[in-house]
This record gives sequence, structure tokens and C-alpha cells, in this order.
Amino acid sequence: MTSALVLIDLMPRIVALPLAPHTGTEVLDRCRRLAEAFRADDRPVVLVRVERPNVTEQPAGSDLVDGLVQPGDVVVVKRTIGAFHATDLHHQLQSRGVDTLVLAGLVTTMGVESTARAASDHGYEVEFVADAMSGLAADEHDFTVEKIFPRFGEVRNTEDYT
Repeated sequence: MTSALVLIDLMPRIVALPLAPHTGTEVLDRCRRLAEAFRADDRPVVLVRVERPNVTEQPAGSDLVDGLVQPGDVVVVKRTIGAFHATDLHHQLQSRGVDTLVLAGLVTTMGVESTARAASDHGYEVEFVADAMSGLAADEHDFTVEKIFPRFGEVRNTEDYT
């Protein structure tokens, strides 16, 4: 079994949003710890960011957070909510023999959930790092983590990987 860490939308303009139950900074810190652990085990780290389609100049803060990408990481640019549609994510994962995705990032009910559903459709096992993601509202995050994600895979915390 080969697992990859997939971090969704850790971009300054999204990290800065009023998120709950965890702040963007808390999520970013936990995602950095996860990435370090995966890199130390020589497991793939995939960083996904979003660009608005058909827009020449993206809004300020649309790049990944400074220092997040390290040599050997995979960067995927999406133009939809999920990370699979019209990207090379599936090819990148297949070429590395990945069969399990560990998902974290922002926001729980949008980019993370959409990517999880597509991952399941593509046949990947899915794991969720509940304290390394957050939502636009705590009740939305909690409902998704407690009721939706267990239907797709295991829900864990950062300490389970670090």
C-alpha cells in the first residue's frame, strides 16, 4: 500500500478566511507537520491550489503558502472545486503507485470533500485528517467529518501520522 498526502488549497487568501473550528494558521501548521512526516517516509506529497478559470490575473494570495512546496512534491492546479477534474492528479498518483490518499487542507465541505468523492470514484482508499482541515462554519465541518467522511474512509488526526 502506497499512500500520498494531498493538501488542498493552502493559499494565503484561503488560509486567511474566518474558518472554524480550526483557524487557517492551525490547519497550515498541522499540514506542514503532515508533509514533513510523509517526506521523511519518502511518501508523495501533493499540493493542490485553485485558479479561477478564464481569468488572466488571479487574485492576490493565489499561490501556495511560501515555503510549503519542497523538492519532489507534486503541485496540481485545479480550476474546479475538486482536484481531479481536468488535472493530471490521477496520472501523477498512478505513476507513483499510490492507492491511498490522506486528505487535509481547506475547506472541509468544498475542496476536500469534492476531492474525496472523486478519489473514491477513481478507486482510491481515502483517509481524512480531521484536525488538519477546517470549514467556513464549525457545524458544517463537524457534520461532514462525523457523518459524511466515515462513509468514504477513515477519519484520523495529525498525531496518527506524525
